[in-house]
Amino acid sequence: MIRIRVLVVDDHRIFAESLAAALAAEPDVEVAAAGSGPAALRCLERALADGRGFDVMLVDADLGGGGVHPQSPRVPVARAVPDDGGEGLVDGISLVAGVRSAYPAVRTVVLAEKDDPRRAALALQAGASGWVAKDCSLQRLLAVIRGVLRDETHLPPALLTGVLRELTAARKHRTESERLVESLTPREREVLRCMVAGLGRKAVAERLFLSPHTVRTHMQNVLGKLGVHSTLAAVALARRAGVGPVDLAGDVVERGGQLA
Repeated sequence: MIRIRVLVVDDHRIFAESLAAALAAEPDVEVAAAGSGPAALRCLERALADGRGFDVMLVDADLGGGGVHPQSPRVPVARAVPDDGGEGLVDGISLVAGVRSAYPAVRTVVLAEKDDPRRAALALQAGASGWVAKDCSLQRLLAVIRGVLRDETHLPPALLTGVLRELTAARKHRTESERLVESLTPREREVLRCMVAGLGRKAVAERLFLSPHTVRTHMQNVLGKLGVHSTLAAVALARRAGVGPVDLAGDVVERGGQLA
């Protein structure tokens, strides 16, 4: 019998253990539980090293105490696990994104206390294959688990219209942001990537071998062309357009197959 390996990730221990026990009662399901994002990443790493990787991860949408701002989701990588074994906070949607990047074979399903079209859309954009209510029936959850392994995407019918609206709006917003970024010169885009990395004017000048006055002029031009009035607003727009930070080690980060 082919067994489905499921990892339950929830910081509410009673819920996680109860759900894991219920799923483990199925003859073709094998379950483990983790109480935090870092613990989940360690479980995934160990399982892969043992040649018994997980197939599906069920993750609490409110892992770590809450969600992320819809404009700027945090995206961890496998290194998000602290070297000292500490339990850093990683929210559910960010964990989905990190697992999608580091463990692409693992399907993820978000478990939510309530329906939220915006956060469900964010979860799908982060790489989730499904969004289900925590109070759904066990049979419904098993159907979702088996469905995502067939590359299906599962959403509650009541959420579908709202999620499609959010995804359409996000795409439209991103397209406009991309158009604005494309209006920048190569040097201005380089300065923008430095801004996304959090570098101040002096640091940008040192990195690009420019005078602080020249950098100030470039930054003013960037703000003007993007139609914003602050560095924070410029960074938010850049991220919507898929522009990533310059790598402080010297290379430029790539995102989504495009030079960031």
